[in-house]
Amino acid sequence: MGQHWRGVMRLTTCGAWMAFTLLLLAFAILVSCFLTSDFSVVYVAQHSHSQLSWGLKLAAVWGGHEGSLLLWALLLSGWTALFAWRSRHESDALFPLTLSILSLIMASLLLFIVLWSDPFLRIFPPAMEGRDLNPMLQHLGLILHPPLLYLGYGGLMIAASVALASLLCGGFNAATAWVCWRWALPGWCALTLGIILGSWWAYCELGWGGWWFWDPVENASLLPWLAASALLHSLYVSRQRGSFRHWSLLLAILTLILSLLGTLIVRSGILVSVHAFALDNVRAVPLFTLFAALSLASLVLYGWRARELYPATRLGGGKCETLILATLLLFSAVLLIVLVGTLYPMIYGLMGWGRLSVGA
Repeated sequence: MGQHWRGVMRLTTCGAWMAFTLLLLAFAILVSCFLTSDFSVVYVAQHSHSQLSWGLKLAAVWGGHEGSLLLWALLLSGWTALFAWRSRHESDALFPLTLSILSLIMASLLLFIVLWSDPFLRIFPPAMEGRDLNPMLQHLGLILHPPLLYLGYGGLMIAASVALASLLCGGFNAATAWVCWRWALPGWCALTLGIILGSWWAYCELGWGGWWFWDPVENASLLPWLAASALLHSLYVSRQRGSFRHWSLLLAILTLILSLLGTLIVRSGILVSVHAFALDNVRAVPLFTLFAALSLASLVLYGWRARELYPATRLGGGKCETLILATLLLFSAVLLIVLVGTLYPMIYGLMGWGRLSVGA
């Protein structure tokens, strides 16, 4: 059986690297269109100008809806290819199943890009000049902040996919918790750095309320950060003592869901935000469908397999476990408060009661 999974792993590794290579090529073509001011491409004409510096032209690639999603797909495929390369000699079913889950997420994202967010749509005759990049986005923060956030989301999705794969093969043990922790940590670090840079950028832009401001877009990155912070603590106990497995599984799934929710909030325009630069209400329905389908599938898988595979165990009397549990409850409480405060305006609007903004 080990030889079988090793062969499957080789195939999935080849597929992961092929996907990364093709996405890198597509992204390089889009970058070339921006650097050469090819205004026959609609996306370039809408978000660039011939007089922009090359650095801002590069940042403008992900300054709009289509380019930012392509960047996310590229970085996610990069994480997937790296995971495949690091696991290429593994014979456990966990690893090819993880790659399959990551491929499903990436395929869903690419399907959305192809059908609703094509960055290569062209116009004839070409525009004489571009509309320019929004002045508030002409900042070093745009160059660094979004890629770091997407890098963070990608690493956390690796950890979540490992957790989901363990539900399929029944292998969430100390070794699996270590694999999750090993990939969640760099994702958490990238997300943390991205949030810090975003706070600095907001401080530089007087209209954004200083270092931090209650805003759906800012909360969109805070929510997965809170879940990931709790996840790292839970995985530590799962790795060292074999407990908190349900906590680790649920937090990993929650991190995946909140990363997807962040994209829905930022790109759909369903919530009022001072950071509203790349919004499109028309795309809200397919984005919500993608989010709901992946989230529901993850929760159903947990509900179907978790109790059967991992019966609930009594908490040990150790001081370490008690402190970790208190930490998890604290993170969960803060996360719930931020989540309810962020989504309440959307629910308020969906109920037909009007448009509401909390803290903006």
